[in-house]
Amino acid sequence: MTLLAVERMKLFTTRSPWWCAVLALAVTVGFAALMAGTASAESPITIAATQFGYGFGLMVVMVMAALAITTEYRFSTIRATFQAIPNRTAALLAKTTVVALLAAVIGEIAAFGSWGIATVIEPTADLAINTPFEWRAIAGIGAVYGFAAVIAVSVGVLVRHSAGAISVLLIWTSLLENLIMLIPRVGRDIHQWLPFNVAHQFVTGDPDPSARAIQDGPGLSDAVLSPWPALAYFAGFAVVLLVIALTVANKRDA
Repeated sequence: MTLLAVERMKLFTTRSPWWCAVLALAVTVGFAALMAGTASAESPITIAATQFGYGFGLMVVMVMAALAITTEYRFSTIRATFQAIPNRTAALLAKTTVVALLAAVIGEIAAFGSWGIATVIEPTADLAINTPFEWRAIAGIGAVYGFAAVIAVSVGVLVRHSAGAISVLLIWTSLLENLIMLIPRVGRDIHQWLPFNVAHQFVTGDPDPSARAIQDGPGLSDAVLSPWPALAYFAGFAVVLLVIALTVANKRDA
């Protein structure tokens, strides 16, 4: 508990988490307001459409998570941390836990905030949360944000430089996973198992066939796993990457 309290104070006494949280909420809720404002009788606002901007908020949250660790390496405060807490694994796990919990909270606030603003703008729209798909499409955002933050912290530990870690995360999520589909013969098969594509399946997969067309919301995933196994796969990827990062951090100089 002491380590968690220390990491919480370190995180909330810097400006970047606050700015990133505000930006993530503004982007996701802003897109929901835009979708609701441009809805029509022919194309009404739907539960999935309210979460159209969750991917943009995810990128901001991952930047926040990477900065939480890379700034310690940049200003060499990580050395003081490791001197005070010789158990590097415990120190880094505490930081990862605090950052992941914050990311999950931001995800939940962003998701329900997006749904709420759409409800206010289009009060007559059918935005009741009834089906398992609709609950995953909103409440599931927090879980995806949380595990994505674990991945971002792990990349930050491995790279140690803010610009490098952020570049790796953003290029991978927004570009490389899609470019892999261009590889002849095996590209699409590989893409089905890439982590963020699989995480997207948890949010968008297995829609209620009686509901509106899911194409009005975030794009569909081509992952072969069903939603809950997809979340477990994404979580497993995050844990494996974290274990690798902890192993490297314990073997090299701070």
